[in-house]
Amino acid sequence: MTGFDRCVVAQSGWNANIDLLQGICDKDTNVYVDFFAHASLWEGARIAGAKVHMFMHNNMRHLERQLKRHGSGIILVDSIYSTIGTTAPLVDVVSLAYKYDCALVVDESHSLGTHGPNGAGLVAELGLTEHVDFITASLAKTFAYRAGAILANEQTAYLVPLLAYPSIFSSAMLPYEMDRLNATFDVIVGAHEARRALRQNADYLNRGLRSIGFDIDSESQIFGIDTGDVHNTLKIRNFLEENGVFGSVFCPPATPHGKHLIRFSINSGHTKEELNRVLDVCQKAWDNPELSFS
Repeated sequence: MTGFDRCVVAQSGWNANIDLLQGICDKDTNVYVDFFAHASLWEGARIAGAKVHMFMHNNMRHLERQLKRHGSGIILVDSIYSTIGTTAPLVDVVSLAYKYDCALVVDESHSLGTHGPNGAGLVAELGLTEHVDFITASLAKTFAYRAGAILANEQTAYLVPLLAYPSIFSSAMLPYEMDRLNATFDVIVGAHEARRALRQNADYLNRGLRSIGFDIDSESQIFGIDTGDVHNTLKIRNFLEENGVFGSVFCPPATPHGKHLIRFSINSGHTKEELNRVLDVCQKAWDNPELSFS
């Protein structure tokens, strides 16, 4: 589906990123990581002992400055960022990777299954498969199971399980679990109408939240609403839940220090009535003088 030689299945998306980066990095490797990249990418580079250089979120000018300063290495990005729903400028990232002789790792946890031909992901949707070295993903999203994936060439797929500690010291996936994932894969490949419905639902909720006044950066099915400090975040969460709307609270270390948000993740099965219910409750929260939104 994705166009890669091999897929290594890990115990989780977290382990997939740790496995890969332990396999391809060492203490002499420069690693360039987007500020909002998933914590597992940061942790994988740290555990590998690599020289980690942060660049500001989706800021290609800053990334290029870092590349000029430190030299070739490995660039780490998410295709869709898990807390705020923005998408990486993958065409520009690929161009810089070529220009500065870098390998590129794209975490497609939130786009594998939901984007691209047959759900092959955002990399495939943009026609970049041949220009991306590695893709990783959590299979706890569209695949709805506890597993992760590393998509790579034959040599890397062979070596990573021999080098990475999560592979060496953890039990493997069981045969019945692989059967489940294979069956889910078949469903995802054929879910063309569900992907269209998901895009329509995401666009509808995005427009609705923006019309209320929320400062939404999302370009996907994920919406992060900035909720200020801890006390205000808990008040907003309680208000939403009391009115039947459930989001996920994100706070440090899942977000930068001092930043808190509530994340909505929608799916293709949500009806317009349900989305309107969310918007109605969000409007009430926005108008509530006891709540504030940054």
